[in-house]
Amino acid sequence: MRVAQTESHHANGASTVLLDRSDVSEVSEALAAIRRPVAVVRSAHGPKPVLLDPAGQLTPEILGQNLLAILPAIYPEWLGDRSFTATHRVRFPYVIGEMARGIATPQMTVEGVRAGGMAFFGSAGLDLAAIEAGVREIQSALGRDVGGWGANLIHNVQSDGVELATVDLFHRLGVRYVSASAFMQLTPAVVLYAVKGLRRGTDGRIMRAGRIFAKVSRDEVARQFLSPAPEPMLRALVAEGRITADEAALARGIPIAEDITAEADSGGHTDNRALTVLLPRLIDLRDDIAADYGYDVLPRVGAAGGLGTPAAVAAAFAAGAAYVLTGSVNQSALESGLSADARGLLAAAQSTDVAMAPAADMFEMGVTVQVLKRGTMFAQRAQRLGDFYRRHASLDDAPTDALKNLETAVLGLGVDQIWAETESFFATRDPQQIERARSDPKHRMALVFRWYLFNGAQWAREGNTARRADYQIWCGPAMGAFNEWVRGSFLEPVGARTVRQIALNLLEGAATVTRAGQLRTAGVAMPASAFDFRPRPLG
Repeated sequence: MRVAQTESHHANGASTVLLDRSDVSEVSEALAAIRRPVAVVRSAHGPKPVLLDPAGQLTPEILGQNLLAILPAIYPEWLGDRSFTATHRVRFPYVIGEMARGIATPQMTVEGVRAGGMAFFGSAGLDLAAIEAGVREIQSALGRDVGGWGANLIHNVQSDGVELATVDLFHRLGVRYVSASAFMQLTPAVVLYAVKGLRRGTDGRIMRAGRIFAKVSRDEVARQFLSPAPEPMLRALVAEGRITADEAALARGIPIAEDITAEADSGGHTDNRALTVLLPRLIDLRDDIAADYGYDVLPRVGAAGGLGTPAAVAAAFAAGAAYVLTGSVNQSALESGLSADARGLLAAAQSTDVAMAPAADMFEMGVTVQVLKRGTMFAQRAQRLGDFYRRHASLDDAPTDALKNLETAVLGLGVDQIWAETESFFATRDPQQIERARSDPKHRMALVFRWYLFNGAQWAREGNTARRADYQIWCGPAMGAFNEWVRGSFLEPVGARTVRQIALNLLEGAATVTRAGQLRTAGVAMPASAFDFRPRPLG
């Protein structure tokens, strides 16, 4: 019985008009057994798939059916660059990204590694004591010698000292991977982490003590991470005794990072770039820079942003991504540092339920982050703070009624009380901020407004439902796409979501979609369901 009409096409010299039910069954079998090779043979209805045994043995029966093509087995482990899994000693070309302020918890990091991927602890925005506690928790769970995990180093526009202190801590604790994010240019801390511990192996190759994964969305930033360390920074670090002359010499022949992530339309800090534009561009840039410097090892380019479904992950790999990195979707997982209340809001989001809002760490610069707007008023209220900051020279300069309205409708506290809390916070963390605020009323206003932006994320983590309307939840469109994909499946309930099941299903689904694409390219007529992998318990 013929059940599904397809467009007429010519594949391998054969014309197919109708899809037979038996053909649908054969396609389904080929998609369900992606780890076995497939032969494509000519049939009365056009090319059809025939599963081969695991060894790919071509029997006389198959050879007698007018063989058109042979498709290899597909494993999720093989979707990306094999050098990624070999170098970092992980099973999958998959990274669980660092969500700052501890949202990517030590538990999430551990479970990500145990699932076979790489994972980064969301250490950005935490104090040094909290970072150390988190790193030690990971090491205790996995063992100090287990790789495949790292921590986050985020650009601190207020103080290079914070970055350097964080890198010193990473070195002391033996953190071998760092994800560098939100950097607009290289800083001494980044160079220090990349260079310290460099040595030449017995085979003559340069060995790294620490590896950097750099999230980038602009050519000019990618170029810096793909190039050797700047000479002035190397000389300064040698003069300060932070690196040796030998380490500096070795650094001149390798890039700062051998893994850069093309960060497209993601949650949090983002330039809202289209991955289909950004990824090929950065791959081309990588090729040019690697050729110019004659690197022994070709840096890898991964993909992030918008990866919430198997089709999106498969598309990233098809476009040349060496690995994929997920972020937003993991925030709704059980291991996330977000409260159950905030995770519930994420699980209800659609792909359009996002907005841009001022960033707490770069507020004065006008930098924005992408956040969830469904179920919270944070984006609108934060934008009001940004507008107020641009219009007035100081809090005292603002009209009394306007300031009072801001306190009532946005901040939820008086500015004097907020300033008292702010002084207490920075007194031990960064006293220079307080000193500057006393002489610069505009800076004092910025710190008061940053209190709201900072606490918006804190309230979401704590599940402070009294401030639910002020939750700051970093979120990209991928979250809504993921929610739609898992609707009706075992992953729809937020309480059932784990980073392991999210990762395995995205990868298994991506491999299945890839096989469907290969079959279609070989001329097999595909049913509508062929590219629709449904979540299922795996592993």
